[in-house]
Amino acid sequence: MPSQRDQGSMLFKRRLITGQNGNTHPLIWLLAFICIILAIAVIVTGITVFVGFLIIHPRVPTISIAHAHLDLFRNDYAGLLQTQITILVVAQNGNAMANATFSDIRFNISYQSHDIAILVANRFEVPKNSSKYLNYVVQASSIPFNPDQMGNVGYSWKRNIVAFDLKGNARAQWKVGPIGSFKFRCHVECTIKFHPLNGSYIPSKSCTSKSK
Repeated sequence: MPSQRDQGSMLFKRRLITGQNGNTHPLIWLLAFICIILAIAVIVTGITVFVGFLIIHPRVPTISIAHAHLDLFRNDYAGLLQTQITILVVAQNGNAMANATFSDIRFNISYQSHDIAILVANRFEVPKNSSKYLNYVVQASSIPFNPDQMGNVGYSWKRNIVAFDLKGNARAQWKVGPIGSFKFRCHVECTIKFHPLNGSYIPSKSCTSKSK
């Protein structure tokens, strides 16, 4: 048989639920009302976000290589390489109802595993349906190459194609009214190719950021 203590606990729970007059306790009605209000708030918020996406058609901001030029690509018999590259980076915001902010921009440029330069930029804002261009001039001199690497340089001249590696990230963020703030990491990893005989850039779609 249940002890006197257990009986008292059961009686208290019964009273909490039904009350002394046998009806449902007001506290239970209050908790049920609060749960209904919270459920309605969640549904309304979900509908608001969904309708907002349908109206706004949000697009992830991107950062990419718009253009480039190989200004200098020269090597000597001592195994030293000199190069200069002009790079035009574009940050694009295709959203029609929100400005986008780009920050933590950092891209590394290398050639045959030799780091040449790091492209950085301060935080900036791109208006809705607009873009911002960043111009960089990258210079490197007296890069020491071993015989195999110098052989690759010679082969690049022979086929008139030289490739530099670009890898890095940027952070993008935009905010639209009640929908809230959206943050993305724009990752770029591609090969920048040139014709060394005239320095012209070979465009590549792979040099556009992918969001993460």
